[in-house]
Amino acid sequence: MKRRDFIVKGGLASSAALYAPTVLGYGTPSANETINVGVIGTGDRGGGLIPFINQIPNMRVVACSDIIPFRLSSGLSKVEGKAKGYEDYRKLLEDKNVDAVLVSTPFSTHSQIVTDALKAGKHVYGEKTMAKGYDGIKSLVHTAENSGTIFQAGHQYHSSRLYTHIVDEIKKGKIGKITAFECQWNRNNNWRRPVPDPKWERMINWRMYREFSGGLLAELCSHQLDFANWVLGAMPEKVMGVGGIDYWKDGRETFDNIHLIYSYPEGVRASFTCLTSNAMGDYKVKVMGDKGAYILDYVKAWYYPEGSFEKEVGEVDGVSGATLNWDQGRGVPVNFDHEDPSKQALIDFKDNILNNTLPISNAKTGAMAALCVQMGLDAMYGNTIVETDTKMVKEIVG
Repeated sequence: MKRRDFIVKGGLASSAALYAPTVLGYGTPSANETINVGVIGTGDRGGGLIPFINQIPNMRVVACSDIIPFRLSSGLSKVEGKAKGYEDYRKLLEDKNVDAVLVSTPFSTHSQIVTDALKAGKHVYGEKTMAKGYDGIKSLVHTAENSGTIFQAGHQYHSSRLYTHIVDEIKKGKIGKITAFECQWNRNNNWRRPVPDPKWERMINWRMYREFSGGLLAELCSHQLDFANWVLGAMPEKVMGVGGIDYWKDGRETFDNIHLIYSYPEGVRASFTCLTSNAMGDYKVKVMGDKGAYILDYVKAWYYPEGSFEKEVGEVDGVSGATLNWDQGRGVPVNFDHEDPSKQALIDFKDNILNNTLPISNAKTGAMAALCVQMGLDAMYGNTIVETDTKMVKEIVG
């Protein structure tokens, strides 16, 4: 793909605008052009996304970068076709054949690497959580807004057509006035990766160390925080939370269990729980209103109406006489065809580049989730209630 000038104009004046597609400049690139992608960070996530890119027409991986040699080799082995390998990501950014980069590196490095990529004129898909620390978040938003290229935050459920459908139904009033969210992401393992040599411990298991990581909140619950912000079109007003290293006594610094409550406007409470000692329920998002609820997992959803089941029999999404399947404890399955959210997010990234449009998961929505993560970390580590700094939020997301 040839380099084009992309013009990113103006701020986003309202919460609704944060989630609305926006044309950013003039001229539409040909849909037949191929986006050449460089993957920075070829560990579990970066390496896991390469096969999806291989499947997407007009998109190909042409370069990979990782500071760990065997991970770089692993990433390159997954590429269909030839790709260059770089130990230093800055050398990849100098590669004029690379149009866009996928940044999937430790949390603490996101802001610097994404900033460098945007300043190098690359389009960027930056993995969640977008940036660590308030200064890092603010700096990245400023750079993205003034880069003239596309930045998409890696909250893939924003691209899920199922999740989009559910959000649309909620906004139409399907479950009435929203009163609460209950979110969890439980697992039963130590969350560690194998380390072939002790010298790689902190690089491979960076999620265990506060210097590099935001722990379970940043790496897992950030998706659900992003969803709550999306549904409500708002930031929380305050957060309280607790956590601890209570099960895995293995030298980790980040908590092995977390429990937080975020308070949103109009009295909406959102709870977030993540365990590493019991996987019951796995991943779940429950959105509750005064007329019903939606329950979502990774790729499925259920509608649970308030009142008796019999009251709802015979009508599903406005279709009279429909036969309902009722999953005990969950409700009526929502049947909706859709791609894997991660693959769909990459397809959307390609389309945003080719059509010069603002991603629905952009620097400002990514900043909202990142701010929620940082507030939650401050609340847990400081054993205090953290209130939203409205002045700072306005400066960052408008």
